[in-house]
Amino acid sequence: MSSINATAVDVAPKETAKFTKEDLTWSLSMFGTAVGAGVLFLPIRAGLEGFWPLILIAALVGPMTYFSHRALARFVLSSKSKDADITDVVEEHFGKTAGLLITFFYFFAIYPIVLIYGNAITNTIDSFIVNQLAMPAVPRWLLSGVLVAMMMGVMILGRRLMLVATELLVYPLVIILFGMSVYLIPSWSFEAMSFSNIPETGTLLTVVYLTIPMLIFSFNHSPAVSSMALAQREAHGDNAVAKSDIILKRASVMLLGFVMFFVFSCVLALTPEQLMEAKQQNLPVLSYLANVFDSPLISFMGPLVAFLAIFSSFFGHYLGAKEGLAGIAKKASPKTVESLGEKKFNTLLVAFFFFSVWGVAIINPSVLGMIEGLGAPFIAAILFLMPMYAIKKVPSMKKYDGALSNIFIAVMGIIAISAIVKDLI
Repeated sequence: MSSINATAVDVAPKETAKFTKEDLTWSLSMFGTAVGAGVLFLPIRAGLEGFWPLILIAALVGPMTYFSHRALARFVLSSKSKDADITDVVEEHFGKTAGLLITFFYFFAIYPIVLIYGNAITNTIDSFIVNQLAMPAVPRWLLSGVLVAMMMGVMILGRRLMLVATELLVYPLVIILFGMSVYLIPSWSFEAMSFSNIPETGTLLTVVYLTIPMLIFSFNHSPAVSSMALAQREAHGDNAVAKSDIILKRASVMLLGFVMFFVFSCVLALTPEQLMEAKQQNLPVLSYLANVFDSPLISFMGPLVAFLAIFSSFFGHYLGAKEGLAGIAKKASPKTVESLGEKKFNTLLVAFFFFSVWGVAIINPSVLGMIEGLGAPFIAAILFLMPMYAIKKVPSMKKYDGALSNIFIAVMGIIAISAIVKDLI
């Protein structure tokens, strides 16, 4: 095992070209993938014990987000093949059996998120129809079916349209999210910032510990990392790692600034009791704000932001989940997939996702429960632990060994997985 030293490759090569408009588009795509249901439920989980735990959470989440996604991009780019996606790279480095197992984990890191989005967008629109439009509720099976079909319809029409739609959604999302955060400032309770409200050390650390899985989920944009890294390799060759690093750094800074400002603003505008009520109602925080604030702006803009956030984030996660499931099928039964043909195989994948997402949306399980129990542990395993293992075992990644950030990411990954054990004991 290499010792920690100052010469470890923790920074990209210096020949990184200037940050271009294309790089900004990719950073915004990473931002859009991350800003979804997780961000809209993060204030509820993080704010249940008030303002002060957020300070420690904000200090941790920036390095967690950047270093973990950077390591995953470097893992994808460590392949000898120029067009290998993450499932191909896993098989190349760890063998066919391990490759199938990790591809399985990769799929289950993303698939629950796709299910969560179908449920969350149904709850958001249902609440908007009933509370803001004062109309009778649409039957849940019909409303969820239409919404899931809309989201998947954009994907079916093609990846280029998806990228255009994501870019169009992200710009207003960034502006409105920031605007909503500023708009809530007059409603802030500065009493919450009083030093007398600082929880005991044990309570403070427990809150942070239990929030880490939610942080990993909320800031996760790993489904889009593989596509981004491959695009950089195609465009920049040997400089792909440096370009990927800078794109991910910008995306992490945007996420930290916009998302944590939003989280702080929501937590200061609502009491812990109100956040608990939002959790029990299974609503995104903005839909809850629209229901409790006597403000036409929040009443309509809150659900709109929730809709845009879920819609934009769905694309990247659906793409990653479909890639993962296709990888499992092709590795487990290549002859069956070949006999079906690409078109029929793709149709079956689309049908599987549509009916499973629709079914979960009808059932309406707890969104926070699904995030913490299904989504976060698998994401932590793939995003935090697998690249750290690869750095130790894969020759082409040995150059990244010895960095302090590696220890930090490994520890955060272990904490995230261990935090779910509380529900199993």
